[in-house]
Amino acid sequence: MVKADLPLAILDFVAITGDATPKETIEATIEVAKHADRLGYHRYWVPEHHNHLGLAFTSSDVMITRLLDATDKIRVGAAGVMLPNHAPLKVAEDFRTLEVMFPGRIDLGLGRAPGTDGLTAHALRNGQTHENFGEQAGELFAFLHDAFPDEHPYSRVVAAPRPAGAPDIFMLGSSDYGPRFAAVNGLIAVFAHHMSPQYAAPLLRQYREQFQPGPYLDAPYSIVSALAFATDDPELADAALATWMLFKDNLTAGKRGPRASLTEALDYTRTDEFAARKPSNEKLLFVGKPDDVGARLHELAAECQVDELAVISPLGEQQPRLESFTAIGRQFGL
Repeated sequence: MVKADLPLAILDFVAITGDATPKETIEATIEVAKHADRLGYHRYWVPEHHNHLGLAFTSSDVMITRLLDATDKIRVGAAGVMLPNHAPLKVAEDFRTLEVMFPGRIDLGLGRAPGTDGLTAHALRNGQTHENFGEQAGELFAFLHDAFPDEHPYSRVVAAPRPAGAPDIFMLGSSDYGPRFAAVNGLIAVFAHHMSPQYAAPLLRQYREQFQPGPYLDAPYSIVSALAFATDDPELADAALATWMLFKDNLTAGKRGPRASLTEALDYTRTDEFAARKPSNEKLLFVGKPDDVGARLHELAAECQVDELAVISPLGEQQPRLESFTAIGRQFGL
């Protein structure tokens, strides 16, 4: 049975909505983070994506720093750092610096996807390829915890500064790789239900069964992310579904622009195409009246046996988004 006060996180893509500017979008995101902090949400995460003009930022560490500075208690971090795009030493330096500045509030989620297209990944990596994610992650862990053996050439390299603590480390995934890597390395596992809903429960079960305690974690700890929007207004609920449908359509077509405005989403809800697609998307997204959304999210958490739940708002309109996070929070005792 899942406790009513299961900790909640927010994963925010910081996507530009309609004709908003990147600055306006970032300012709105800061207000959402402040709101989540006041409500008692446990974490606020931002991703790493590149070559996408529909998103208001590409530098995760810069965005994380701004959100930390604007909030008081909530943990803030990356979900995640796409490690093949980065030198492990630089990631360790960045997140150790954040840990010094905001001790006990830093989350470091890791992913092995590029977070972009192949050409952009090539440019990010200066033409080099990083095919051994495990080796990269091992270097990162060693830099974060000063754990290189004496005979290793990097044992004389320090990821400065040296904080009193260390970030929480997560492994992200939407396939079997992420949970398996988290289990073998004793990390927190985060699974993207919105990308692979049918695999969330079985793969997180395998994670728990295969978990090996290590220096970062004594027992398995997992989080599942879900697209969720709570409202008593059926038109807004449909608009949330429509926004996600149109966003996915643009991705499929290779269009990397802003997500639909509320007006555009509402217009789409009046089409036959929306009516035909609505039933399948209602199964994927957790959208509707607060009590119904809360019940379904609790069912998901119980099915996956997770320790936390991360929610993603498919709708970008500011006031409805704030009200939705408030309503979802109430369903979990906030």
